[in-house]
Amino acid sequence: MRTALPPVLAAVAACVLAWALGFTVVPIDQAGAGSDAFDPGAYVDGAWEEIVATIRDDSVDLAEILGAIAPNADGQVQKEALVAVTERYGLVTPGEAHVYKVRFSGTVTAVDLDSSLGTIGVAIDGYDGPVRVQVYVGPRIPSDESSVRDAVGFIEFGDFRDQTEYGKVASEINGRVRAVLATIDAAALQGATVTVHGAMTIRTFNLVVIDVGVVRIVPVAIERT
Repeated sequence: MRTALPPVLAAVAACVLAWALGFTVVPIDQAGAGSDAFDPGAYVDGAWEEIVATIRDDSVDLAEILGAIAPNADGQVQKEALVAVTERYGLVTPGEAHVYKVRFSGTVTAVDLDSSLGTIGVAIDGYDGPVRVQVYVGPRIPSDESSVRDAVGFIEFGDFRDQTEYGKVASEINGRVRAVLATIDAAALQGATVTVHGAMTIRTFNLVVIDVGVVRIVPVAIERT
């Protein structure tokens, strides 16, 4: 008749076997920790009003930013020169993206709804340079778009456990932007005068000469004026 191992020895044997097979032994008091999952929706619920207020209150006139960037006739600028502009008007992320909180008024000169990434083109007041300004009007915005999250300045990677959580916040913010855009009849904006508050990104990673011929704005508010 086989004799059963005492409980303590059985537990030790199980741990040794788990180690040998490459399993991770999780203490009982930690087993439920995974249930405390990050909720990006709840996070953005608590931050959305501050996000919008920050962009409305702290944004810079886009005409001023574009005038300071001063690209050549082809819409290009040296990265070194762009860094100086961004340090004054925006933020440079760890990934070398240049992000700005912007506002502007102008006339809608184009409405492009041929794809789900719809945009309007705006001739902004106070600027007549080579840079074209487009504003996302939905129903989608690019899945990798994080301008609003990055530009506000108070949502930082170090506040989250990993890149996945940080990315989910950007996606949730974009969902709120899409909800705003869903209330706008973009097709009716041709020729209208609008005021826009939003954020934009200029990507510079591994580049020396930066193409700013077109800048695209993620809006948190579009108002006919």
